Amino acid sequence: VGIFGVGVFIWVASDLPDPEELWRKTDRPSITFVDIQGQVIDRRGAPDSPPVDLKSLPVYVPQAVMAIEDRKFYQHWGFDLEGVARALYVNFQEGRVVQGASTLTQQLAKNLFLSGERTLLRKGQELVLTLLLEKLLSKQRILEIYLNSVEWGEGVYGAEAASQHYYRKSASKLSAYEAARLAVMLPRPKYFETRPNSGYLSSRASTIAARMGGVELP
Repeated sequence: VGIFGVGVFIWVASDLPDPEELWRKTDRPSITFVDIQGQVIDRRGAPDSPPVDLKSLPVYVPQAVMAIEDRKFYQHWGFDLEGVARALYVNFQEGRVVQGASTLTQQLAKNLFLSGERTLLRKGQELVLTLLLEKLLSKQRILEIYLNSVEWGEGVYGAEAASQHYYRKSASKLSAYEAARLAVMLPRPKYFETRPNSGYLSSRASTIAARMGGVELP
């Protein structure tokens, strides 16, 4: 069993990227649109441009994202086993996949390093990368990088770009409701980008805005 386990690990880890390179990933171009007065109209492009410092954001911005994506982010070590069990139960009851259980760290590993393939090798790499990220980086740094890289629409990457794109202001100026509305978009950003007047989006955002104060931050 020990030799088999070592063999599996070597197979999974043989083609892994270096996690310490993640904040220097610039493989997507960045474009800034300005008007004739030089004022920024929109930004599109690289997932790490423009970056935001977690400390510069209102507390409800990360709270809103965690409320939607990973409420126990600061309590787990990369995997939410309770969330996995709950998702399995719900999906079994529905007879189809209606709920996921990926943590923010898992999503970061997938979004920055891995393809969208649903193979055993890719899932194994996701597991190893998740553990490496949790080992190498602080929770605050993982959350910060996630907020700077997650997709919020077609070519819209990161909280600052999303705030500029949807509200024409800095992410540091977002209201609690606006932060909640952006967070609600995350599971299906491209879908909601084309449906800005979605009743579900508004209703769900109001619910999250009321609940996100219960999300624990250090």
